[in-house]
Amino acid sequence: MSDGGEHVVRRKDIDGSSSVPGFYGKELRWQREAAGLSLEKLVEGSFYGKSHLSDIERGERRMPLELARHVDRVLGTDGYFERHCEDVRRARRGPHAAYFEKVLEAERFAESIEEWCPRTFPGLLQTAAYAGALVRSAHPPVLDDWVEEKVQARLTRARLFDEDHSTPEYWAILHESLLTDAILPPQEMAEQLDRVAELARRRRIVPQIVLRKSGAYPLMAASVKIMTFPEAPPLVYAEASYSGDTIDDPALVKQYRKAYDRLRAVALSPETSLAMIEAAAGDYRNGGQPDRLE
Repeated sequence: MSDGGEHVVRRKDIDGSSSVPGFYGKELRWQREAAGLSLEKLVEGSFYGKSHLSDIERGERRMPLELARHVDRVLGTDGYFERHCEDVRRARRGPHAAYFEKVLEAERFAESIEEWCPRTFPGLLQTAAYAGALVRSAHPPVLDDWVEEKVQARLTRARLFDEDHSTPEYWAILHESLLTDAILPPQEMAEQLDRVAELARRRRIVPQIVLRKSGAYPLMAASVKIMTFPEAPPLVYAEASYSGDTIDDPALVKQYRKAYDRLRAVALSPETSLAMIEAAAGDYRNGGQPDRLE
């Protein structure tokens, strides 16, 4: 049907055999069209847009639980989509940790991504050497091939910065210790900092630095990512070493939003922060160690 529901438009069928999300999406589209509803009509009354639902039908996006409940209610499918949306979410895609799957998908569709990383550079900003060091430190017994698979998966995520049409607005607040406390040899640390500076110079990211001497500030003990979307409610992702939690409760999301904004007020300006990053990269390149700004 057209978006207004006036007439039937013949389209290429969706191949539901290619994946679990594809099968789920094909069933969703079949049920929607059998009910004579357009994408726009089916999402009416939900917090989601028709393109979000279209992505689900094509198997490119997972069904949020609240949207599955809405679809079941409108289509009268007796809880089918709610019962099976978690099965679809558990269908692993690639070498990322299972708890990260929802975030991996969300990054691709985000309108904005804002991160606070007090201990490590965010995955989207890491070089191969930096990512490899972190993976090996977290999983010391594993084989090199396994490490390389994880590293390449992380680098693939960062390709969104090279896609002009889909690049989200990205803001990264970083702690000063990431510049001064090296976890790699000097040349590799220079390359890591050069990567961040290069993205900032290309206006793909906005970095800010929080100094050690800033005193107490919000989110001191948390690593947080806040994502907003054109046609879906915002998400917060909080991560620990071997686990992660995706938060969509509106009250909690609002609390994280306010805390992140207060943290931004504590950090140095983007211009001053970029100058610090470039200066630290130069120190490493010359075989030195950046000074702490105590």
